[in-house]
Amino acid sequence: MFHIFKEHRGFWGQIARLAKNELIKTYKGAVIGPLWAVVKPSFTLFVYWFAFALGFKEAGNVKVAINGTTVVFDRFIFMLVGFVPWFFMQDSIIFGMKSIRANRHFVTKISFPVSTIMSYTLLSKLYVHMFLSVIMLVIVVFTLGLSWYALQLLLLMPIMFFFFLFLSWTTAPMAAFSMDFESMVMSVMAGIFWLSGIIYNSYDMPSKELNKFMYLNPINFFANSYRKAVLYKQFFWNNPIELLIFGIEFVLVFILGVYNYNRLRKRIPDVL
Repeated sequence: MFHIFKEHRGFWGQIARLAKNELIKTYKGAVIGPLWAVVKPSFTLFVYWFAFALGFKEAGNVKVAINGTTVVFDRFIFMLVGFVPWFFMQDSIIFGMKSIRANRHFVTKISFPVSTIMSYTLLSKLYVHMFLSVIMLVIVVFTLGLSWYALQLLLLMPIMFFFFLFLSWTTAPMAAFSMDFESMVMSVMAGIFWLSGIIYNSYDMPSKELNKFMYLNPINFFANSYRKAVLYKQFFWNNPIELLIFGIEFVLVFILGVYNYNRLRKRIPDVL
């Protein structure tokens, strides 16, 4: 743990600049440039909204039990608040995993603290997430209105950032060693999406056992937490069991990330 912190010491400014350069590199050569950060997720959201709200007409609205009262939300707004964190989580998992291999020149040609590669990669995705979150909040303001509960996003964003940063400490070194690991993660991403409450209410499963099983999914935790803050006007920690499970997972991901990174970091330059 202290070795990773030592690698970051004195590099904070450089991490911020590299995150900015990562965004520039991503959209370099595109006519509309950074607007693709909005266009691509907007089109994805439109496709799912069209399929569920118009294609399956009976699925046009989403019913959510809030404090004993059933509240009906428009499916577009419900999905919007779930998709915004999902886009960040998806990019964090994929690009965080690929970060070392994609920036191998930092590892093999110059002396550069490897753990900072994951940091600036995810920070660049956080910039995009913050921009999309502002757009989401503007849409919600003009449709449902906001309450001060939405301020919880200021806490949820760093928690989500650090959770997936810790995860990348495990996945990025392993992907640098094995293309099979990278292919495996890419293969299960679609399954992770459908097993998470991004487009449906995970609190409304057919059985109580299945509801509790969904607590094990950290992606589900963040999707629900965003909806609690923006739509449900609740605190994201109002479910002690769900919060406890996530807290345990947060600590485990951190410990596993520290262990795997320090176990593999010295061998990464030779492998690449």
